Amino acid sequence: MRVLLVEDEPDLGAAIKRTLTQHKYLVDWVIDGDEAWAYLENSWTQYTLAIFDWMLPKSSGLELCKRLRKFNNPLPVLMLTAKDSMEDKVAGLDAGADDYLVKPFGMAELLARLRALQRRSPQFKPQKLTVGNLSLDYGNNLVVSQNLQEIILTNKEFQLLEYFMKHPHQIITTEQIRNQLWEVNAEPVSNVVAAQIRLLRRKLANVGCDHVIETLHGLGYRFNVN
Repeated sequence: MRVLLVEDEPDLGAAIKRTLTQHKYLVDWVIDGDEAWAYLENSWTQYTLAIFDWMLPKSSGLELCKRLRKFNNPLPVLMLTAKDSMEDKVAGLDAGADDYLVKPFGMAELLARLRALQRRSPQFKPQKLTVGNLSLDYGNNLVVSQNLQEIILTNKEFQLLEYFMKHPHQIITTEQIRNQLWEVNAEPVSNVVAAQIRLLRRKLANVGCDHVIETLHGLGYRFNVN
């Protein structure tokens, strides 16, 4: 796991890097916001977490968060700061920080916060999700049946099947699916869920899973697996 640490206090930065290194993180430590942005723009470097100090030379941690989110970068960010008022915390979270840690803090708490961010991050999905005789391969956007047949899914088909597989045997309404898989402000289309399910069913039929998605008229859908 690679972490970008942006902290201009030498002692604190060194202590954080030492602690994270001891816990098997790979840490890039920089001391100002502009240098941090150069690291983030480097397409060859993929970070799993970032730790930003709020007060930094050149560009603040708050500005870094805003720039990340402006470009739809989902990188989980932990903000470090001496600012402890409610207004400051709200400002940091509204700027795009995922969590907030007030100085001074213990390294045990820092590690716990990072573990929590990892669990919530989409980057930390398991390589495969298996339910019944179907396995979703996160690395290749495909589904594998029990007899090892493979079909490639579109992003939306993959998300829809994942949602069903995470809620087997449950009645799921059209509204629940729409809220989960489409943007809140997306232009509403009355039959978008039904159309997407129809496309997914066709692909599942190709691997012998003809009836795993059941339509319950007036209620919604149910994913049936053995």
